[in-house]
Amino acid sequence: MECRISALSRVGGRERNEDACGYLQEEGIVCCVLADGAGGHGGGDVASRVAVEAVLREFVAKPEASVSAVSALLRHANEAVLHHQGSDPGLADMRSTLVVLVLDTEAPRAVWGHVGDSRLYLLRHGATQFRTRDHSLVQSMVDGGLISPEEALTHSERNVLIASIGSQESFQPSVVERPFAVSEGDAFLLCSDGFWGLQDEAAIEGALMEAMSPEAWLNRMEVDISAQIREGSDNFSAIGVWCGDVESTTVQRARGS
Repeated sequence: MECRISALSRVGGRERNEDACGYLQEEGIVCCVLADGAGGHGGGDVASRVAVEAVLREFVAKPEASVSAVSALLRHANEAVLHHQGSDPGLADMRSTLVVLVLDTEAPRAVWGHVGDSRLYLLRHGATQFRTRDHSLVQSMVDGGLISPEEALTHSERNVLIASIGSQESFQPSVVERPFAVSEGDAFLLCSDGFWGLQDEAAIEGALMEAMSPEAWLNRMEVDISAQIREGSDNFSAIGVWCGDVESTTVQRARGS
């Protein structure tokens, strides 16, 4: 199965971009990774870069689309950030989110995992079939019925994470229980909270149906996000992955409706 991939990372309304992302393909297996240096901690840009580099380095050494392999990628990223914390007192409190997708294009199957509130969306037939659950205080409040998902977007503690990269205590990754069978036309979106906070599922799905490539998909959403950016607005980053040829991609959902 052919995979088309596009990525973007923008500074938004900040002076520094603390997001990082990247992707590689080895032996028919694709690894996509995105990290967001946690706000309020010194060295967030270092943490996200170190985490992404650690994942890609470990993936090259062992390209495998399995639950154990993805768990190991997340663990290696955490260990790498912890190591850098110890090497520089100024980086002792740095943290990052992390979301990883590994896709075997031959099987085809996918495995993913995350820490924090950077998300992975799976879209099939133009609709969101799955979204990772944020490791955040406001998500816990939503789950408990204390606030609505809409209220979570503007809550004063929306940036408080309950799991992150760069901590022994709060390193609590979530990884899918088993590989997911990928179908022709599936699309994946990995993104930071600066991205999904300004693009809800309807906007993500609408942009997908209007695009003819993952680059165009991300570009359409970037235009919408950029129109909402103000001074101080968060960095925003995303990776789009399309599985299969364009004719079978979820962009074609409207054809039969």
